[in-house]
Amino acid sequence: MTILRNLSDASEIAHYEEALGRLADGTIDAERFTGLRLQMGVYGQRQEGVNMVRIKLPGGRLDVARLRAIADALEAHSRSEYAHITTRQDIQLHHVPLAGTPAVLRRLAAAGLTTREACGNTVRNITTCPLAGVCPREHVDVTTHLDGVVAHFLRNPLNQQMPRKFKISLSGCAADCAQGLFHDVAILAVREGGACGFRLLAGGGLGHKPHEAIQLAAFVAEEHLTGALEALITLHNRYSDRTKRAKSRLKFLVDRFGQEGFRARFEAEFARTRAALAGRPWPKGKWVAGNDGPVPGAGAPRTFFAQKQPDRYVLSVSVPLGHLSVAHLRGLSRVLADLGLDDIRTTQDQNLILLGVARTSLAAVAARIGELGLSVPRAGDNVAACPGSSTCRLGITSSLELAPKLSGGRHDLRVRVSGCHNGCAQPEAADIGIYGEGRRIAGRLVPHYRTYFGGSGMGGGALGFKGPSIPAMRIEQAVARVRQAFEEESVEGERFFAWARRAGAERFETLLADLERVAPHEAATLARDHGETGAFRVVPLGGGECGAANDVDIARHFFDAAHERAYREAFLFQRKPEEAAACAEAQLRIVGTAARDFLAGGEALQVGSAADSLRAQLASIDGDEPALRRVFAAIDRWIVEAAAACQARDAQLDLRDALPPHSRCGGWREVTTV
Repeated sequence: MTILRNLSDASEIAHYEEALGRLADGTIDAERFTGLRLQMGVYGQRQEGVNMVRIKLPGGRLDVARLRAIADALEAHSRSEYAHITTRQDIQLHHVPLAGTPAVLRRLAAAGLTTREACGNTVRNITTCPLAGVCPREHVDVTTHLDGVVAHFLRNPLNQQMPRKFKISLSGCAADCAQGLFHDVAILAVREGGACGFRLLAGGGLGHKPHEAIQLAAFVAEEHLTGALEALITLHNRYSDRTKRAKSRLKFLVDRFGQEGFRARFEAEFARTRAALAGRPWPKGKWVAGNDGPVPGAGAPRTFFAQKQPDRYVLSVSVPLGHLSVAHLRGLSRVLADLGLDDIRTTQDQNLILLGVARTSLAAVAARIGELGLSVPRAGDNVAACPGSSTCRLGITSSLELAPKLSGGRHDLRVRVSGCHNGCAQPEAADIGIYGEGRRIAGRLVPHYRTYFGGSGMGGGALGFKGPSIPAMRIEQAVARVRQAFEEESVEGERFFAWARRAGAERFETLLADLERVAPHEAATLARDHGETGAFRVVPLGGGECGAANDVDIARHFFDAAHERAYREAFLFQRKPEEAAACAEAQLRIVGTAARDFLAGGEALQVGSAADSLRAQLASIDGDEPALRRVFAAIDRWIVEAAAACQARDAQLDLRDALPPHSRCGGWREVTTV
């Protein structure tokens, strides 16, 4: 059984509910509340008055109690019939009234679930090979390392005010079923001779300017994994563009600095994080050689899959559109409970897997799944879709209406459907991927789908190449035509990935040329979307919240100082007084400069004068540890006082998570001497 960590925190839910009350009485404005709302995984929909709540499931792991909690929250607080599995292994609840969101968070927390940092400019849910711990190919069960990384970064000051979101994947072998190619950072377990560790990829991404990750480090020792990730997040914080959100991802830093320049900056920062985290406990996996058995693929295995545990199998559950009803959730929890199982996981293809099923029980369990209206995977149903214009503020086309009409055919091709170019359904990494866009033809706005072909985010893969843009009303025909061409032109055993590259981009241009062309007289009949009877239109909703600003400049500096404080204490624990003092100096510089600029008149002078006094005291200490500790305590008190002054000037400023733990009174007015 997979042991699941309790990730909830009752105090932050209470803080969120208090802020919701302040929004209602007007003491906090909607923009400031949006930052906290997103931090707590509550995302605005295109429909007014309701929200999406995203449940963060590291590695997609669930158990019976958590299935029941999600069912309870869906039934009691959502106006939707379904919960939705995402391509990042989260589960989302849609159409939740804002007033009901605290109750949702509390019900989830009772089962150890959290929504914290599932949205916003944070470290998002960490995706993992869904067969971690049971796959015969793996070198190590990376759920051990997943738990360590999650524990380290969840609520970490370093990643509360980032320029943009940050996505991490973990795979137990080079097959990379977690699809690291398009992640900000991908971690792949490797064995080099007698050494066990990880290969590090970085700078991948989909959506705007798709980018394949580069190999950043061929080998990172197990004990340095957290430090490597922390170094990359620090680079993102320091260098990514905070004004142009569309260009604020790690992939743009790789382009900006070049591969070698980016790698050099990483190595320099990694040296510091490695030193700061030295001596801390780290997740230690049980490493094995692994074997060369079948690669399960990026998602749920398409057949019963033999685990490395004797007589135990993975049973996959096909979940159309990733939609789970209350009956599905409760029924699955009963199946697991009856079997004495407690390990069920979401996958990147929006399906589920049950682990640990005895060989003799497979048929009976599959039959019980069928009674719930679900099934094991069938050829052709490997189709995933984002919510598109059904709920998403960025959605252009109705991807959920189109997806059920598409099929991967008898070769079970991977089809991915996104409602806009942001690509949440991962179309660039599919056999056939499409995303929605609008094109104006003969004075009419006609919904189209831009095509991608031959993508794979796994080891040895590549992002697909862009094909023509096809009117939405013709896209079914286009997919069927590509499927037929593959059946006729591929050689025995050839994957779509290989055939597409052998055929070349020009083949798809030629194949679909007539479907791409729209004569002026055809525009009227094509100017509608799937599931709609009226003329197609794109509703301006002011953009989505994927990159919504929770970056309040003064707050960011306090969070940066909190990160330096953590390093200060780490170096002090290692008896490295010079390094610890350098971190304390950084705290004084970061907060001192920011607070002086933010405050006015006498307050600004006082905070600056106190910082100068503390800096002088710090410089006068030569390795005297007790004296250092006294100055460090004074710096912490000074930061608390500086924060109070800033919050007095801006009553909406929320620095709760950026201040030293066990903050006490006393501050710059008392620290001219220590």
